[in-house]
Amino acid sequence: MRTIDLRGRRLTPADMLAAVPRATAARAEALAAATQIVDDVRTHGVTALREQAERFDHVTDHAIRVPAEHLAEAAASVDPEVSAALQAAIDRVRRGSAAQVPTPQTTEIEPGARITQRWQPVTRAGVYIPGGKAPLASSVVMNVVPAQVAGVTSIALASPPQAGHDGRVHPTILAAAALLGIDEVYAIGGAGAIGALAYGVAELGLDPVDVVSGPGNNYVASAKRAVAGVVGTDSEAGATEILVVADAHADADLIAADLISQAEHDEQASAVLVTDDPELAERVLARVADRASATTHAERVAAALAGPQSAIILVEDRAMAEAFSNAYAPEHLELHLTDAADAAERFTSAGAVFVGDQTPVSLGDYMAGSNHVLPTGGQARYAAGLGAYTFLRPQQVIQYDHAALARARAGVVALSNAEILPAHGDAVQARFASQETGRSGGTEVAE
Repeated sequence: MRTIDLRGRRLTPADMLAAVPRATAARAEALAAATQIVDDVRTHGVTALREQAERFDHVTDHAIRVPAEHLAEAAASVDPEVSAALQAAIDRVRRGSAAQVPTPQTTEIEPGARITQRWQPVTRAGVYIPGGKAPLASSVVMNVVPAQVAGVTSIALASPPQAGHDGRVHPTILAAAALLGIDEVYAIGGAGAIGALAYGVAELGLDPVDVVSGPGNNYVASAKRAVAGVVGTDSEAGATEILVVADAHADADLIAADLISQAEHDEQASAVLVTDDPELAERVLARVADRASATTHAERVAAALAGPQSAIILVEDRAMAEAFSNAYAPEHLELHLTDAADAAERFTSAGAVFVGDQTPVSLGDYMAGSNHVLPTGGQARYAAGLGAYTFLRPQQVIQYDHAALARARAGVVALSNAEILPAHGDAVQARFASQETGRSGGTEVAE
């Protein structure tokens, strides 16, 4: 990992972002390819999906719509410890997601005039679960549970066919789906899966969904951009990111372990440490070198840590650390600070904040009860991670009685005339026409 010294400099947020660039070139290249893949699926359906499966997944003649027996076999054969862990994760995420469903609220504007704010679930959701470098069974939990908590009644799941499993979806992913009662599963990978969920594939009985969610590589993230406006999507989750803010009292070995835990995802993963203590930075570098060489995915980790997207950042003080973190807006933010709980409120831009050295990102990846599908690439400045709210539509229900409308009548007419849209005012006036006709004829009509 390289070390970047920002001390003694006055930096704007743009300057800070330039110090640790994201891998934008790869995303730009992926968008054109993903758009073409999505268009092929929309136009050619199953034919395109089979061509893509052979090209990208090295699979032919597989069952694209997963038969019920494949789900049953996976559920029966999954390791009992894995099954128990998945069930525990389901329970925790269900409890964590429940707080994300607002209760309806009614506001009385005045007597006889009320607005009810309610949150309606979408009718149908599609979730994508990666299966390339890692078969993310935990992502089944993270996507399906919030949709179910939101009240979505129709959920389709797509995941790549695996050459090593005779063209089936990875059995652990199937087992997780079975545990959650999901029986509509498709063996479709990458950008093609996003296109299939968004546009539907009639030959498979796959109806279009209303919202597509789920993590994935740059092609999956780009495919979501390609279908935006056709369906709702969660944030474009690209390569994973971790930013650790640490002070002089932090444990270098724990920081190294956490940086490597995210670097093992992908060669484009970002691992960043921000600290005002140069000695801690040196200790972390040494521990990263030791741990990285011994980890299972050592080559992948080495590539991620050596990339321009990873670095140790030396800052002047805590205020500069906060400013850097908020400008960078990481997917995962860990606070290894002596006052982490108090400091957390000042770190405002992150997909999720992990407070204290006993709350690693990997806990959030599996068992914290929070969601691990989070915005990357700085989107945490304006976007939220996946939650029950991803599958909810805020909706206002307005109800006025005649007397309340009468009190608003003059305002509507005045504003509609000012905007040269007089028919708007006429629509209100029409509700009083018979009443006023009765008055003009000498008959009083009570309101």
